[in-house]
Amino acid sequence: MVSENIKEAKEKYRDKNAGTPIPVKKPSNIIGGKLTRQELFELENKPKTAKELIIDRFICFLPILAGIIALLEYMYIPNYKNNYASYTYVYFIGILITLVLIAFAASFFNKAVFYKLLYKAPFYTLVFVLFTVYDVLTLKSSKLMLPYFPWVDQILNSIISDRAYLLDCIKNSLILLFTGYFTGAIIGIITGIACGYSKRINYWIEPFMKLFGAIPSTTWIPIVMVLATSLFKGSVFIIALGVWFAVTLATITGISSIDSAYYDAAKTLGAGNRQLILHIAVPSAIPNIFQGLMQAMSSACTALLVAEMIGVESGLGWYITWQKSWAQYAKMYAAIVIICIIFVLVNYIMNLIKKKVLRWQEGIVK
Repeated sequence: MVSENIKEAKEKYRDKNAGTPIPVKKPSNIIGGKLTRQELFELENKPKTAKELIIDRFICFLPILAGIIALLEYMYIPNYKNNYASYTYVYFIGILITLVLIAFAASFFNKAVFYKLLYKAPFYTLVFVLFTVYDVLTLKSSKLMLPYFPWVDQILNSIISDRAYLLDCIKNSLILLFTGYFTGAIIGIITGIACGYSKRINYWIEPFMKLFGAIPSTTWIPIVMVLATSLFKGSVFIIALGVWFAVTLATITGISSIDSAYYDAAKTLGAGNRQLILHIAVPSAIPNIFQGLMQAMSSACTALLVAEMIGVESGLGWYITWQKSWAQYAKMYAAIVIICIIFVLVNYIMNLIKKKVLRWQEGIVK
């Protein structure tokens, strides 16, 4: 009798709770909508085994190992005949190893650092390997001979010995670059907004865009350098011209792609042309404008170097041409390395600004 009552009670409970989902406790960060990309990746993939974790740690350690090998190669393999090298290269590689070592130690306490290092470790390893191979081909064996292929230690010493002059050239190049860039960007945004919003203005501007857009801005250097009142102003015009076209085209594309329904809805609420431009056209075109600004920076950097090599008697481009004429290839390569570093930093800063301004595009996943 008791067993039958228990059985009947179980059946009633089962019928009462039929279809009721089993409660699952969700992480608080999912409920709050603050899920990061890495947390999302971990949720979508099964946990790694102990063997896989060991392999990942070894991959993270590879750059350190490659850097130590580069140091041992430089210090203990004899140089070719009369090739001389200082300890500057040792300090340079040592600093790079230290930076990677700090990141490797931090990866044990921060998952974001761990996954970032895991992703970039193969590239860092390749960099150390390339340093080692180049040192063997130049300093240790002279397979790549002077003066055309100085070893890394010579390039580093050239930067140190000529640092005052290089700093002055960097200052002049940055002044010229940003003067031309911001001039072209401001005019390009204004022109793009006007052409994208008004078909009448676009009718008059479009032919000039087809003319100047099809021809690289550096093509106009011989004419501009003759007509300009100074080499600096002529170079600013060349840089601004290339930036203007890229930014104008991107802004026109962004504004032209806006759905006309937004304009119609705003007009029914009494919005005038000024409100339509400032509150609908420009905000909607910001992603395209930033894309144009990024492309324009590449054009500006190219125009800067060409202008300095051909006309302007200052800046890193002029320094490269000057040192090459005297067969000072170590100093020439030093300036090229500095140019690469500057352009990478400028693009990195612009990407940070872009991500900050367009953060809303990423949604809840950060």
